[in-house]
Amino acid sequence: MAAELCSEGTYSISRACRILNLGKATVYYKPKKDDTVVMNELRLKADQHPREGFWKAYGRIRLEGNVWNHKRVHRIYKAMNLNIRRKGKRRLPTRPKVNLTVPAHINHTWSIDFMHDALMNGRKFKTFNVIDDYNRQILHIEIDYSIKSNSVVWALNRLMKQRERPQIIRMDNGPEFIAHLTKDWSIMHGIEFLYIQPGKPTQNAYIERFNGTFRRHILDAYLFENLNEVRDATEVFVKDYNYHRPHDSLGGLPPITFLQKNIDLLKTLPEFPTSQHSHINNNNQLNKKSTFE
Repeated sequence: MAAELCSEGTYSISRACRILNLGKATVYYKPKKDDTVVMNELRLKADQHPREGFWKAYGRIRLEGNVWNHKRVHRIYKAMNLNIRRKGKRRLPTRPKVNLTVPAHINHTWSIDFMHDALMNGRKFKTFNVIDDYNRQILHIEIDYSIKSNSVVWALNRLMKQRERPQIIRMDNGPEFIAHLTKDWSIMHGIEFLYIQPGKPTQNAYIERFNGTFRRHILDAYLFENLNEVRDATEVFVKDYNYHRPHDSLGGLPPITFLQKNIDLLKTLPEFPTSQHSHINNNNQLNKKSTFE
C-alpha cells in the first residue's frame, strides 16, 4: 500500500508510512529466503511421479534427508501450481428399483450394454449390444474402436427403421447413455430410458446374461487381428444364436422359432439384423420360465 502511494509521486516513503501507520522497515525489507532448491526438488518429483500429490512428494523429500517444514514446502507447491485437479464424482439422479419382468410382446423393451476387449496387438475395442427382452433375440452388435453417444443413436435409429419403435430401453448409467444427445433422442421419439441403479447389474440381467455367452463363445474363444475378423465371427454367432441355439427360458426354442409360435401374422424374416414389421397378438403366448436365457 505504501509503495502504491509513493509510486503516484504525491507522497514520500516516510509520509506514506506515517499515514498508514507502518514502519519504514516493512517497505525496505527484502526477504532473504531462497526457495530455488525446494522448487527444483518439487519440480523433479512432479516430473517423475505426475499422479502423486503434495503429501507423497513431501514424503519422498523427507526420506531423502531434507528437513524443510511442510508448511513452507506446501506454500511453494501451490505457488508453482502443481496441485492435481481432483476429478469430481459424477452425480446421478435417484434411480428407483424396477423389477425385471418379461415383456408382454416383442419390441416392448430392449436392453443395451457395452463390452470391452482387445485385439492381438493390444488395441482395445468396444461392442454395443442390443437385445429384445421378449424373446432374447439379438437385434444388433456394433463393433468399433470407439463408440460414443452419437454412434449409439445411429445404431438405434437404424434398428427402428427395421423394426417397430420400442416403448422402453433398459440400460446402465454409462456416459454414452446419460449424455444429453441420447436423452434428447429418447424424448424426441417418445421412448422411456429405464436406468438401473448404479452397481446393480442384475437389474439388467437379460443383457448381462447374453454378454457372458457372447464373451465365452466369441471374445474369449478367439484371437483377433483386426475388427473385420471380430465382425465376421460375430455375424456367424448372431445367426446361430437367433435361429438355432436353444434357450432354456424359451422352452428350449431359439428366439426366432419362439417368436413364430407366438404371433398370429409374421412377415418374412430378413437376414441379420432380423426385422419384424408386424404387430404381435399375445393371446396364444407360450409359457416362459423366469430364467434369464
